[in-house]
Amino acid sequence: MAATTFSVLGADLAVKGDITASAELHIDGHVEGDITCSGLVQGEASAIHGAIRAQTARLAGTVRGGIEVGQLVVLKTARIHGDVKYDALTIEQGAHIDGRLSHGLEPIDSETPLDLAN
Repeated sequence: MAATTFSVLGADLAVKGDITASAELHIDGHVEGDITCSGLVQGEASAIHGAIRAQTARLAGTVRGGIEVGQLVVLKTARIHGDVKYDALTIEQGAHIDGRLSHGLEPIDSETPLDLAN
């Protein structure tokens, strides 16, 4: 079995397009596209314009798009504009969420279901 790895998108990086990662992803830059990964850590100055699908996520920046996450932590610096589906949720005082919160995950479409069993 391979060792756990992670990928970092630095603050000076802007990505246009969808991102898929089998490992944890740390984003400090700007992403315009959907993100699918096992774990996501978002920095305070980061901006994501697209859907997020992950087993775990720790969000501290701006997100404009839907979110489907098993375990979600929304830090006080986070600004979320979109609907959020989750299994476990922690929101720090001061965080902003403009959208609907739904407990329990359902796949967005049947072609790419979120597998939380891993």
